[in-house]
Amino acid sequence: MNRRELRAARRADASGSGPTLDEREPARYPGAKGAFALFGEVLLTGLLVTAAGILVVTLPAALAAGIRHLRRYVNAEQSHARTFWQDWRAALPGGLVVGIAAVALTLLLLLDIDLANSGALPGGALISIVGWLGLVAGAVALLVAAGAWTPERGWRGAVRGIPSALAADPVGALYLAAAAVLVGVVTWMLAPLIVAGLGCAAFAVVAVPARRGRR
Repeated sequence: MNRRELRAARRADASGSGPTLDEREPARYPGAKGAFALFGEVLLTGLLVTAAGILVVTLPAALAAGIRHLRRYVNAEQSHARTFWQDWRAALPGGLVVGIAAVALTLLLLLDIDLANSGALPGGALISIVGWLGLVAGAVALLVAAGAWTPERGWRGAVRGIPSALAADPVGALYLAAAAVLVGVVTWMLAPLIVAGLGCAAFAVVAVPARRGRR
């Protein structure tokens, strides 16, 4: 159904003069009909991801489990908290390796930024900008890998697929970058807001492919 047909279907649905949208085509994401319920599920996912990623190095596994949890929810599949923890345990072994690498890279970039801001390095302003961009790029890569993880594919396949995923949808990568920046900003403003931030970041990973599919 193209845009013109969709607008006509919406008018007919609203006026009662024609078939409803549900009769024309089934809902693509039947679990995401209620905006308030969806928002509540995003917050619940953020809480679960925060709890499971509290050690920081466990955050990749927590994100992978949270993203799978939200995918099940929007597809009206069973999305109990226990399935989240099952996914988290399955993602944890390889996720710890990814988490340690991510923490090491983050600390290195933060050290570069701190040295650049101290004036100890020539071209400090440029180095600081590069450092911040590196942090955002690393966060996007982590979100992409977490979104691609499955028990069958594993972390190795998910990480290897990062370049092709970013090349296939560069605009989507910008959306994920915005989500990563949002997590950092809201956490800096008020630490407890990290729950909502992580939930929104997980939802962004689910929503970006849906946006591409609608086009």
